[in-house]
Amino acid sequence: MKRIKNITGKRILVSDLSRGHSASKDQIERAILRVLDSGWYVLGLELEAFEREFARYNGSRYAVGVASGTEAIQIALMALGIGRGDEVITIPNTAIPTAMAIVAAGATPRFVDVREDTQNIDETKLKESITKKTKAIIPVHLYGNPCEIEGVLRIAGQHGLYVVEDACQAHGASYNGKKVGTFGDLGAFSFYPTKNLGCYGDGGMIVTDDRKLAETVKLLRNYGQKTRYACDMEGINSRLDEIQAAILRVKLRRLNSFNKRRRHIAALYQKCLAEMGEMRLPMIGDNTRQGVFHLYVIRCQKRDALRSFLAKRGIETQIHYPVPLHLQKAFAHLGYSRGDFPVAEKLVREILSLPIFPELTDREVVRISALIRKWYGYPR
Repeated sequence: MKRIKNITGKRILVSDLSRGHSASKDQIERAILRVLDSGWYVLGLELEAFEREFARYNGSRYAVGVASGTEAIQIALMALGIGRGDEVITIPNTAIPTAMAIVAAGATPRFVDVREDTQNIDETKLKESITKKTKAIIPVHLYGNPCEIEGVLRIAGQHGLYVVEDACQAHGASYNGKKVGTFGDLGAFSFYPTKNLGCYGDGGMIVTDDRKLAETVKLLRNYGQKTRYACDMEGINSRLDEIQAAILRVKLRRLNSFNKRRRHIAALYQKCLAEMGEMRLPMIGDNTRQGVFHLYVIRCQKRDALRSFLAKRGIETQIHYPVPLHLQKAFAHLGYSRGDFPVAEKLVREILSLPIFPELTDREVVRISALIRKWYGYPR
């Protein structure tokens, strides 16, 4: 992409990881040194401790660390016996890894359109996508905003389907007071560096209340081995390493404060960008759902022109995600066409992610908002 010259002001990134590291630098460095001094780097005490702490945080009975959020979804499906010949339903406006995890498990992704207000799965349209081959639904808590998970569970129950929650962007989000990721048969989380709870590389976690599923997941992440050199089933190599677990233990202690700060930033954006008819702001939440604003995504006409205007003034924005999955070349063989999921297709033409991360200052939020109001011709 052509670099746009910054004509004024300090550059503000969508997510500035260097600022986040500075905030916890000393604790994280001590945690890393603790692992290095131990001489044990895979499937050790740090991971065991983090699994217990993450399970406790989410209110789940079990948590199993894996190598990425993608493999968390893949292994969850494998643990349920889902594979070749099976279909799994998810949404078309999510990140590519959601669908690729289905493919990696050997199954076929199928899609259902989303609600325009939340941009999450439209549970009222689920029945249209269920076939005799459907074995599971993967609802995505997109951008850290809880979906209508109870509606999904109701339909899944009526049709005998499993539910694997993609909570990869929703650490700490809740629905009716219960943490997302804990409603379905299994929940999948990502610890990619940009996530609300991110490590310094790839990492993931699977949570469940089912002891047998947890035991199966543990086998699957480690080649199918129950004991060393004894393979009980076909598995893969997908383990959250000790250094990343130690880092995540440090950051988990601050997750609630991180999320509180994200909600504050989102509320400030809402205040600064109010009363602009050309723009639609994300849902802040209500008594039912409490989001964690992994992303702050506005909807606007002339999105690309606004994005260029902000870039020239040092404000980075992104589009999450510009091409819906059913129109990706990799999934052309599924037989979908443009127009099959009109809401998702409409959204990708309008969405724009503004900067949001815990270390973003109120002054920076006001500056970004003032530039947007200026572009639209609204007074500050």
